[in-house]
Parts: sequence; C-alpha cells; structure tokens
Amino acid sequence: MVKVAVGIIKMGSQVLVCQRKKNARYGLQWEFPGGKLENGESLEQCLQRELREELSIEATVGAEFHHQSWTYPDAGSFEVSYYLVPSYSGFIKNNVFEHIRWIPMSEIGMLDMLEGNKEVVALLAKQSKLI
Repeated sequence: MVKVAVGIIKMGSQVLVCQRKKNARYGLQWEFPGGKLENGESLEQCLQRELREELSIEATVGAEFHHQSWTYPDAGSFEVSYYLVPSYSGFIKNNVFEHIRWIPMSEIGMLDMLEGNKEVVALLAKQSKLI
C-alpha cells in the first residue's frame, strides 16, 4: 500500500484545491496538494517536500485531520493522511497543476473532486456548517 501525505491549507473560510493536469490520470479532477512518501521520510517531511515542489511554499504541518485507505481499480491502494497546514511562508505558486483555486469550504462539494478525496471533502463541508 502506497502512503500519501496531503495538506489542507485554509485561509479564513476558504481552502486551497488543485486541479490535475488534463493529460494526467483522472485529468482535470480537483484534489488537495500532497504526494507519495519517499524512503526515509516521515509523513510530515513528505508533505513539506511535496508542498515545496508543487506550490513553492515552506509549510508548517499541523495535526492530522483525517486518515483513510482508498483503492483505485486502475492505480492501486493508498493509505492517505490529511494534515492541517496552519501556516506557511512564501507565496503560493502553481508548479504542477492545471489550476489552483481558493474555494469556500461550504462550496467544496460542488467541485469534481478526486474520488479518494470525497470522504475528507464531506468532513470539511460538515465542519464549515458548524462554524
């Protein structure tokens, strides 16, 4: 099973989402930034590296928000840890995605999200209704 670290970057009532390139697997679907664990990394180190590579930021990795396993029939099984990112330094720059976008958490369920992210999307949407 492939381990993955994902970042939930909030700004007020909005969250950052990223759209996969159109030629990628599951092209043009939206997801949260992050990626696969490399040998010798902790999940937190993995997320910091991925956010540096994907968005050119130095992130502070906070608490784990959600943990799940997900299997894509054509891509394998993944163990995904979603972390809150309470702060970062630098300016967000799109290095690898088709688009990046800040979206109100209350509207996140309206996007064509990657299937494996839908569980955490539901949790975020529920949380935004409680605030």
